Amino acid sequence: MHIADTRFERRQMDDGITWIYEPHVHPFIRCNVWHVPGRDRDLLVDTALGIVSLREAVRDLLQKPVIAAASHSHFDHVGGHHEFDERLVHAAEATTLAEAGREMILRVSGFGVAGVKALEEAGYVMPEDGEFLTAHPHQGFDPDSHVLEPVAPTWVVEDGDAVDLGDRSFEVLHIPGHSPGSIGLWEAATGTLFSGDAIYDGPLLYAFGDSDIDDYIRTLERLRELPVTVVHGGHDPSFGRARMIEICDAYLKKWTTL
Repeated sequence: MHIADTRFERRQMDDGITWIYEPHVHPFIRCNVWHVPGRDRDLLVDTALGIVSLREAVRDLLQKPVIAAASHSHFDHVGGHHEFDERLVHAAEATTLAEAGREMILRVSGFGVAGVKALEEAGYVMPEDGEFLTAHPHQGFDPDSHVLEPVAPTWVVEDGDAVDLGDRSFEVLHIPGHSPGSIGLWEAATGTLFSGDAIYDGPLLYAFGDSDIDDYIRTLERLRELPVTVVHGGHDPSFGRARMIEICDAYLKKWTTL
């Protein structure tokens, strides 16, 4: 496998937000990282896989203290959290973030036969070569031995807490279902929602490990009523309120008949 010259690319969004992503990662585990500049501090929503330094890749954006917020603690979203001094996570997943030796699944085989079948039934197409990485970060990199670096959170949040950047403020929404401690960050003034994996414009996962379909139904019912302008999800492109309602309605119809 070839070695990538760069691990991260970025795109400027509206309202000063920067979308950061890893082009050499299969979409299934390619986490969206969102940078929001503030007057007093900056916000990073999620930190990707951590197989190379996110902080180094975006150092030109980080001119102030940074809050690294975990939308949830799954490996593809928190790999770079250890690089930042302020680390935010919901109380339900604070212990998981600090757990040592957590495996990263960088090959399809890591999900096992049953797991792969469930992913395909959900709507994902697995890479034919079985590799979630299309390039390695350096010579000698071993996908099978890479683990997450454990890191204790410095800020444990609950529903209704505020993340204040000085000139922008985001309300923490506890939106479980995909995972117990999934959160959204909601800016009512602009209608902006960072939704993590609770909702994105791709196949939602509700039947894995720490997922709970009843919680997920309540989460989608809550999100459906939110007057969003734009949703920046944990995967796939951003979308508006009309698309959010379509996604919510499709899954609510499907799950309430299970």
